[in-house]
Amino acid sequence: MILLDTNALLWMERAHPRSEPLLSYHGRLYVSPASLLEVQFLIEVGESSCGVAPASTIWHGTIAGLSTIHRRRRGSSRRATSHGPRDPFDRLIVAHAELRKLRLATGDSQILARLNDRQVLEL
Repeated sequence: MILLDTNALLWMERAHPRSEPLLSYHGRLYVSPASLLEVQFLIEVGESSCGVAPASTIWHGTIAGLSTIHRRRRGSSRRATSHGPRDPFDRLIVAHAELRKLRLATGDSQILARLNDRQVLEL
């Protein structure tokens, strides 16, 4: 099972070449509520015009709520701050992947440097 980071979600929606490994994947793909929130913010500030449904319409399809993810991230905030991404959405998405033991599909160099090959699918 793979959790998509926000860029992976947007790349899939746009059929970007970086999403090709995901298109051939036969397992389940999940989206974090943090990614849905980030997409909503990007749309609202005019940085994205994507076909991803608003968070309210697919929120129930995610496997962990933001409060659970936040508690997990807060419990490891020292580790996340010193070794993890600075972006708050990325922190929540990484915590979601760790909490649910999902591989994270990402092209983010900070995340790729922090996690091992079993934890990520590099895009």
